Amino acid sequence: MPRAAPYDRDAALDAALTLFWEKGFHATSLKDLEGALEMKPGSIYAAFTSKERLYLLALERYFERSRMAFQDHVRHAASPLAALSSHFRAFAQLGPQDGGRRACMLTKTLVDTRATDPAIVAATRKYLAAMQIAFADVFSEAKSAGEIDPASDPDRLARRFQANLTALRLSADQGLGTDAFVDLAEDMALELDALLMR
Repeated sequence: MPRAAPYDRDAALDAALTLFWEKGFHATSLKDLEGALEMKPGSIYAAFTSKERLYLLALERYFERSRMAFQDHVRHAASPLAALSSHFRAFAQLGPQDGGRRACMLTKTLVDTRATDPAIVAATRKYLAAMQIAFADVFSEAKSAGEIDPASDPDRLARRFQANLTALRLSADQGLGTDAFVDLAEDMALELDALLMR
């Protein structure tokens, strides 16, 4: 019996991430995965055990990349508050076809699997909570730096920030025109700028 061709795990996970982000867990078929990963069904299951396991690995990859990208953005910003407001403006600078403007994969996953796949939902909620903590940490830094009101609640601000970010990315997915999208991102950034203590 001929041996299965070797596969590149990173490339396979990247392909799965792109496909799952576009189509969602339920709408992605085994045939879709065969084509995207360039692997036979037996090889996919041998490598990843199940479609659910492959999805969880792709979701973890998405989360880790998102968190690292945000943390990198914060490190290179002029200040904590500037990092948060410029995060919205960065989305406005993406081209209309840029994948980064699509709805967050975590948000889409929660909607797609909430009533059907408890393991995926649990992982998604964990990642969303971790992102909120990352946002709250930056608000705490802004508070410590004297940028925002000492009485402000970083957790509350982080919830609002995450909600706005979700709404912004959903609006692009829903077909909001480029000019309106840029305006919306700027409005959200200005809301953060207004927190700066004068």
